[in-house]
Amino acid sequence: MNRVTIDLSILRSNVRRISAIMAEHGATWSLVTKVLCGHPATMRAISQLGLDSLGDSRLANLESAAAEAPDMTRWYLRPPAVSAAREIVDLAHVSLVTELDALDVLDRYAGRRGVMHRVIVMVEVGELREGVLPSALIAFARRAVSLRNLEILGVGANIGCLSGTIPTIEQLSPLPLYRKLIELEFGLPVPYVSAGSSIVLSALLQGNVPDGVNHYRIGEAAFLGTDLLRGGRLDGLENAFTIEAEIVEIGEKNLVPLGEISEDVAPFGTGPERDTHPGERAHRALVGIGQLDTEVNGLTPIDPEHHVAGASSDIAVVSLGTNRSGLTVGDTIRFRPDYSAVARAMNSRYLKREVINAEDSAGGISLAESAPARP
Repeated sequence: MNRVTIDLSILRSNVRRISAIMAEHGATWSLVTKVLCGHPATMRAISQLGLDSLGDSRLANLESAAAEAPDMTRWYLRPPAVSAAREIVDLAHVSLVTELDALDVLDRYAGRRGVMHRVIVMVEVGELREGVLPSALIAFARRAVSLRNLEILGVGANIGCLSGTIPTIEQLSPLPLYRKLIELEFGLPVPYVSAGSSIVLSALLQGNVPDGVNHYRIGEAAFLGTDLLRGGRLDGLENAFTIEAEIVEIGEKNLVPLGEISEDVAPFGTGPERDTHPGERAHRALVGIGQLDTEVNGLTPIDPEHHVAGASSDIAVVSLGTNRSGLTVGDTIRFRPDYSAVARAMNSRYLKREVINAEDSAGGISLAESAPARP
């Protein structure tokens, strides 16, 4: 069986750890669920974790969240497209805004729905992704304040998502000041400085986030435990995901291909294994997942003696070394995926996705998929 498993006991532990960090620093956070790709069973599991808000950048995923975790506040995490404003108002309680036209159309649809839509005004702080320039912030806020069906919930920023910018106190320090400027200019409370992400969480634990940043949007650290600044795992966090792939062939083979090798021939750039020489042999297992299923380069075998030798669209080759450890056809090899591997695997229609170790006593909620994916 080829499948992705999400260990809810690990995810629950990660959520508790991050919530404790937030409480220690007087902050709150929203769980970013983009990597789940709206998977219904996992979204149901999310509703059991004691969180009050989540965020996503895909409306289809927010639709799943609305159905499976209806009591959680939903944040729309990408600048609103004017053409999608109606759906954004219907599916999200909060959105991150950077354009005046988006403010106007969100206000119009919120008025038609009879709701108050809340916005985080995103400010450019050096990442060169989305954000209002600081010089235009007060004028932008003035427009937002003038609209009857919008409320400024906070100011925010994105760091490290595009340019790889490392967050610093100097970069983040203006944001609480921008919040205070808006409050003083318009006499309105602005509750949030939403400048935190998984990389900013890493900076926070190193003491490199200024006072005043009080809201974080965290996905990768919560699901995978990743320390995006130093590598490895953040203290107390683990990877909740495993990818399992069934062995379809196993045997001892040469490690260096015969004939001339060209990267132009191999569509995914697979070549000879590392540190090998002609005539060297080892056990190799072929497993039934490939680049159409996930980012194979983002898979790390749990057995430290194994390594991924390469992959095509639908097959990956795992080098087992000189000892096949009793493995045979029909057994599975387990991998820890990185973020890109998880995102592609969760979006694959070829892999079964399953929540394990779920405490399923509340309301008899089923966390199994209705039907397994066909390989």
